[in-house]
Amino acid sequence: MTVGDPRGIGPEIVAKALADPRVGERCDVVVVGPEGSGVAVAESIGKWSHGGRVAQAGKLSGLAIERAVELAIEGVVDGIVTGPIHKPALLAGGYDYPGHTEMLAALTKSSVAMMLTSDKLRVVLATTHLALRDVTKSLTAKAIVDSARITREGLQQWFGISEPRLALCALNPHAGDGGRFGDEDEKLLAPAARKAGIAGPFPADTVFVRAMRGEFDAVIAPYHDVGMTAIKVASFGSAVNVTLGLPFPRTSPDHGTALDIAGQNRADASSMIAATLLCASIVSRGQPRADRQVSAGRQRESRSAARPSRAR
Repeated sequence: MTVGDPRGIGPEIVAKALADPRVGERCDVVVVGPEGSGVAVAESIGKWSHGGRVAQAGKLSGLAIERAVELAIEGVVDGIVTGPIHKPALLAGGYDYPGHTEMLAALTKSSVAMMLTSDKLRVVLATTHLALRDVTKSLTAKAIVDSARITREGLQQWFGISEPRLALCALNPHAGDGGRFGDEDEKLLAPAARKAGIAGPFPADTVFVRAMRGEFDAVIAPYHDVGMTAIKVASFGSAVNVTLGLPFPRTSPDHGTALDIAGQNRADASSMIAATLLCASIVSRGQPRADRQVSAGRQRESRSAARPSRAR
């Protein structure tokens, strides 16, 4: 469990999650983060002093993520739960990633999908952190098909849904209304949905309601805000962010650093607790830690064998 940005509510919600008896019953938690953040850490990645610089906070946040990934890849831990980070600080600290999802994909060399899940709704983002003007450039048939594949595999392996029912949310109002409001849904999204074997595209003002009523197991949203708005209206404070496609489970709360209330003991840890319990649940269905340790060992041996021997 990473502390996240030490200036935010991460240390507080980590401490509250650790104090929750449900967490203690389900898992043993290894806290990764800087010393001096207000919560005891088992894996220190440096020291934080109250009032430190933004860049330092971002660097410590990035180092914690890197260390947590190392522990998971090596099989020391079964999965990771990440505390909220401040994206401008992460960039100032030397990590040029739009967020956790992209950084985790790069560190593990994985094709991933960002899913927000609750007991009411699951939403997967076909594109993540982009300016709205750039969505149509990045929303390709491949992005939709890949998102559907990763989602289907994730729901099968991590959530025990043998035949996931997936729907695609339209890009334009009323799915373009026969081309009146854009032809992307007819020319791009509909063929991609057929290729991926999923339903849609359906207008945003109906597809999430249909999913909440039980018609679909997940909805693939074409861009960040249409998906995030739906899940947060449905389940803010209890939803969990899951990165599908990683070699280990990763979850996080559905909110940010809340710098405005940090240090006031006002933060609600419900989503952090839910993220921790969900990670433990996914672990129970995933690859055993011992198997991952063997796999990691083989990878190290393979890399070592490929290196030229040193002269003495």
